[in-house]
Amino acid sequence: MNRDEPLVLGIETSCDETGIGIVRGRTLLSNTIASSMDEHARYGGVVPEVAARAHLEALQPSIEAALAEAGVALADLDAVAVTSGPGLAGALMVGVGAAKALAVSLGKPLYAVNHLVGHIAADILDADAPPLEYPTVALLVSGGHTSLLLVRDLTTDVELLGETMDDAAGEAFDKVARLLGLPYPGGPQIDRVAAAGDPRAIAFPRGLSRASDMAAHRYDFSFSGLKTAVARYVEQRRAAGDEVSVADVAASFREAVVDVLVTKALAACRDHDVPRLLLGGGVIANRRLRDTALERGAAAGVTVRIPPLSLCTDNGAMIAALAAELIMSGREPSTLEFGADSTLPVTEIQVAGYAEAAA
Repeated sequence: MNRDEPLVLGIETSCDETGIGIVRGRTLLSNTIASSMDEHARYGGVVPEVAARAHLEALQPSIEAALAEAGVALADLDAVAVTSGPGLAGALMVGVGAAKALAVSLGKPLYAVNHLVGHIAADILDADAPPLEYPTVALLVSGGHTSLLLVRDLTTDVELLGETMDDAAGEAFDKVARLLGLPYPGGPQIDRVAAAGDPRAIAFPRGLSRASDMAAHRYDFSFSGLKTAVARYVEQRRAAGDEVSVADVAASFREAVVDVLVTKALAACRDHDVPRLLLGGGVIANRRLRDTALERGAAAGVTVRIPPLSLCTDNGAMIAALAAELIMSGREPSTLEFGADSTLPVTEIQVAGYAEAAA
């Protein structure tokens, strides 16, 4: 196997997007994504059984499309990589099963990796950005995860500083959008209507930001109370016969979410003396979040890195990139004993590697 610039195919099926990516070392060759979002829209959210079935149907054509885009054949691969977790159990099982079958049939090594750490690895595929320096603080914001991490080394040392205690930020966007009569997915819809609103119109709460919260939950997030506050505001206005400005509610809600995310991320940078912040996850597509992080980061002397938006959503390229880093650092492949782990901790970068199997 080529350990200098390994050719790796990555499979990502943790939620509602079937991602197949191919990288050569740190060079992106293809990033194919088949989304089942439209199928979930009728239900107002992701349905695990629907997602798993969609992955089954999309995997083979997606792999074929990725190989064609990269201009390589399966036989050319040095390794196969797959998301082992965290994510939806049924969806993960589809990708894990496919990756094992592919690796065994080709006689190629298999790397089972962590979905969240994959989001960090997406950054190294940005050809226009300087190399990622360590340590760095990473803020990962998606439909299912809101996590604050301290990354000392991508392949060996990722520490969880804090995470959401209830709804993830993306979930909160979806639920508030539904409350306001906006279609699924909520993030882009909230972003769209908020552009015409006043972010200071309504003083929505900032969860876990009071002085009394900071000792135990300095880096943790909570958006359930914010979601409830929005619901109560809308209900009270409508009960009084007053018009509800959807734009103002959306803008004020978005501002509350963004404020908490950026404030806690920059606090982590300051507390750990790390002048670098990496953003990742699908919610990073939110324009206000990106702009605020860049503006407040510059004021605090923190360099903010944002991967290309095509690599922020769930994708197979980030999984392949993480596996390539593991290979280039000398890590042995995973065994075939690993399974799908919906609650895989972020500190477990690679699953069922050689050391774990030997132990």
